[in-house]
Amino acid sequence: MTVTAIFYDGVSSAPQTIELSFNKSQGVLVYSTPSFQKRVLLTEAKIEVFGSALNVLFGENPLQQIKIEDRNLIAQINAYRKENGQISWYQRFVSLNFPILVVFSLAFLALVGCGYFWGIPWVAEKAVVAIPEDYDNSLGATFYEQYIETDSVNIEKTKLLNQFAQELKLNNTKKLHFTVVESEIINAFALPDGNIVVYSGLLNLLEKPEELVGLIGHETSHVNQRHSMKMLCRNLSGYLLISTVFNDVNGITAVIGENLHSLQNLSYSRKFETQADRDAVTIMEQNHIDPKGMQQLFSRLQSHHDIEMPELMSSHPITRQRKRNIENLIKEKPFTVVENPKLNVIFQKLKE
Repeated sequence: MTVTAIFYDGVSSAPQTIELSFNKSQGVLVYSTPSFQKRVLLTEAKIEVFGSALNVLFGENPLQQIKIEDRNLIAQINAYRKENGQISWYQRFVSLNFPILVVFSLAFLALVGCGYFWGIPWVAEKAVVAIPEDYDNSLGATFYEQYIETDSVNIEKTKLLNQFAQELKLNNTKKLHFTVVESEIINAFALPDGNIVVYSGLLNLLEKPEELVGLIGHETSHVNQRHSMKMLCRNLSGYLLISTVFNDVNGITAVIGENLHSLQNLSYSRKFETQADRDAVTIMEQNHIDPKGMQQLFSRLQSHHDIEMPELMSSHPITRQRKRNIENLIKEKPFTVVENPKLNVIFQKLKE
């Protein structure tokens, strides 16, 4: 079987028309013009598919090319290559019928999407285990020095807030230090080294000491559970996954360090916030503080929401749902409330 094909000799850009035949037993293409006849072994050629055409590239200097458009000859060549294991998985894939190709492509995109939104963040979160807790202390201290010390810290209220916290059993895994920053912002956040920052705007909103206990218990849980580091890892999951795969702990810590400024604006996942709420209720019950103070805290934030969205709520799960979760937690086991006059005194001084 002889067909017409197009030949590029690699020297001139002008195409030449050639006669082409295929010797299946030898795996050889024979091409000729009135002035010459040559042979090409398929095992020594590179085969590329472009639309309905088959390009055969061979030679090194110059690189030559035969463009085949005859369907029957292309089918013979492909059958030979398939029988001899010369067709790659990619070439087999792109040669599928269009509907099958679309289905496979959509399935692949769905798999990539699942990996990006669930798989990689999950793996990156587990990468926190590779980061020594000493790095939490270094990172938190650096952030505190660079950002908090430039704010207007209320020294007297900072002292009172630390006294308030010292009256509580917080189940903390590292030493805690509380700082009150003078600002109308209604927010509080925990740094991985145990530094917890509370803005005066939030303190001014509270009306009962048990509300403050709930807030402190919640932020303490973020420290104990390393939520800051876990969320940083999730937010930087692409970089961290590569570092984890290559067992590059220094690479992980360097990437996190470069994103130091993110600590103040971390948006915790619903899972982490729910865990922190649960831990806060446990702390309140262990200290014989009415856990309904957590509900009152959220009600306070929710009522303020009618005026302006508090920073504490803007990146957190729905407040109504959190109140319902806490109500269910309180119902799970009975609790005993014991009045703590010292907490009341300190709280009143904080409110002055």
